[in-house]
Amino acid sequence: MQTGMINTPRLASSSAFSVESRNGRPDFELAAALQKVSPQQQARAQKTATDFEAMFLNSMFSQMTSGLKGEGPFGDTPGTGVWRSMLTEQYSKNFAKAGGVGVATEVYRTLIMQQAKTIRTA
Repeated sequence: MQTGMINTPRLASSSAFSVESRNGRPDFELAAALQKVSPQQQARAQKTATDFEAMFLNSMFSQMTSGLKGEGPFGDTPGTGVWRSMLTEQYSKNFAKAGGVGVATEVYRTLIMQQAKTIRTA
């Protein structure tokens, strides 16, 4: 028997960005906006939001490792900076794909809301 699991209905379960709630409450505004936006636009918004979060995380990770000199798996060689930047880029992409820190979710919501407004006023 499982304990601690609460079954909540999902508003939009067709995407990786399932928007079941915002601040613990159902996000009916986003659910209505998703009805107006085509699946192709939703997919593009998801990719854009995930790419943006990966870029943001890459910037954060780069700042975290900018002071490292010679430690770690790369030693202190002329190519250390290049390899370290490629490693942080892959870290950030994987981190964003795995859910990230929540930036992509808010960017996705904003993109969908803006597209729904454009459709409504067009």
